[in-house]
Amino acid sequence: MSAIDGLPPLREVIERHGLAAKKSLGQNFLLDLNLTGKVARAAGDLSGATVIEVGPGPGGLTRALLMHKAEKVIAIERDERCLPALAEIAEAYPGRLEVISGDALAIDYAGLVPGVDDVRIVANLPYNIGTELLVKWLTVGAWPPFYRSLTLMFQKEVAERVVARAGDEAYGRLGVLAGWRADSRIAFDISPQAFWPPPKVTSSVVHLVPKPAPLPAELRKLERVTQAAFGQRRKMLRQSLKAVGGEALLTQAGIDGTRRAETLSVEEFVRLANALG
Repeated sequence: MSAIDGLPPLREVIERHGLAAKKSLGQNFLLDLNLTGKVARAAGDLSGATVIEVGPGPGGLTRALLMHKAEKVIAIERDERCLPALAEIAEAYPGRLEVISGDALAIDYAGLVPGVDDVRIVANLPYNIGTELLVKWLTVGAWPPFYRSLTLMFQKEVAERVVARAGDEAYGRLGVLAGWRADSRIAFDISPQAFWPPPKVTSSVVHLVPKPAPLPAELRKLERVTQAAFGQRRKMLRQSLKAVGGEALLTQAGIDGTRRAETLSVEEFVRLANALG
């Protein structure tokens, strides 16, 4: 499509810089600047905000974030082929785009924004590391965290796991973790045809806002009980939780042992974690 910000169309940028998407990096470039704008708007009013973006690629979402008045964008890109294209965007938006060449999984994100009050993370996450990054951001040591919100694109199947609640087919360990620490919703879906190359699945944008005071629990214990419960999710809890206390644990937490993992609310999983010795 035609550019709407004075910079070249993304297809032209990709062709000029030889940016064929790499499957090994989980790359699928979102080319429609109207859709990247919709992603940026899903993060809320960005005026005055510092936005961290992971995997900008040729910079479609980066451009949208800057057009939607983010005060600063910090873009983390592992693929060095993309750096010249991002440098062109930085030149068009002087002083507002910082590009970091590096591995997104190795970054100290809080260290990027010391003393900044309004930090958002907005990203079309590489498919192969999206869940790992989300867990990293949901399990930061200091809480409330350094960011105000997360607006992230996943495969639809993963997005449904993030926002799932007790009783939902997609409910599992990821849904418990996300539900414990944040309020989340799917903002909208994006069809495969909007990307290059088109993935085989639909994508979804998920918006998460951290809870200021999640129910008190030790992360390590919550992970133990959810791993045990969902590791044998078709079994009754008195059976699936045998390795972590079984009937005694359930009695202490006040939970019926004939129930199954997918019926327990986040609050009930927290009770189990707190009852764990």
